[in-house]
Amino acid sequence: MREVATVALNGRRVVVTGGARGLGASFVAALAEAGARVVFGDLLHDDGEALANSLRAAGHDVSYRPLDLAQPASVASFVDAAAAALGGLDGLVNNAAITNSGGQSATELTPATWDAVMTVNVRGTWLASTAALPHLRESGRGAIVNIASDTALWGAPKLLAYVASKGAMIAMTHSLAREFGEHGVTVNAIAPGLTEVEATAYVPQARHDYYREGRALQRAQVPADVTGPVLFLLSDAARFVTGQLLPVNGGFVMN
Repeated sequence: MREVATVALNGRRVVVTGGARGLGASFVAALAEAGARVVFGDLLHDDGEALANSLRAAGHDVSYRPLDLAQPASVASFVDAAAAALGGLDGLVNNAAITNSGGQSATELTPATWDAVMTVNVRGTWLASTAALPHLRESGRGAIVNIASDTALWGAPKLLAYVASKGAMIAMTHSLAREFGEHGVTVNAIAPGLTEVEATAYVPQARHDYYREGRALQRAQVPADVTGPVLFLLSDAARFVTGQLLPVNGGFVMN
């Protein structure tokens, strides 16, 4: 296991969507260990409560609240409740996402699956960002980090809905950065490569090997590779960085 790179975020008030498992759980833990106060949301209630209890037992200020990004009322109440509990917000990590992981081709993909992926990944990101804006504006150092995917940069096959949604998230990052900049809020995106987490367990080993061999850094990508960049973009060190996309994939895709 690689050591997690970190920066000081002492007292920062951060919310994370989709934080109960996988990359999201890694973000929650890394933020807590960097000194942030964290509220995270998910639909995986048992996992969410277990993670929050574990981090609180280690002395961190972390809490879990149910969140359904497909329901606008749930998004609004989650953000407002988190801001009330923390006394404001300094950061938002839009991590929650679903995928059409069945390997359907573009012609096999159903409208229902397309709509479900777009509802959570695109509309959910928009709703969470706009709900958080008033609180981030008051902070004076507000920052949003959108977790996109490098699949949107090279066009992974048989993941059309997911790839399109992550491409939309990247475009949304640029537009929100323009709009939120007048409020002093930064908006950036990270595009991780295929990362070794529960959500990618379905991916055939041959695909993992393909990614690893195509990287300039030829090894498996793990959550610790992504947490450092997220912490940086939420920190004061990145206060003049906005509207940017940072691929974090070991050089599989390069700018």
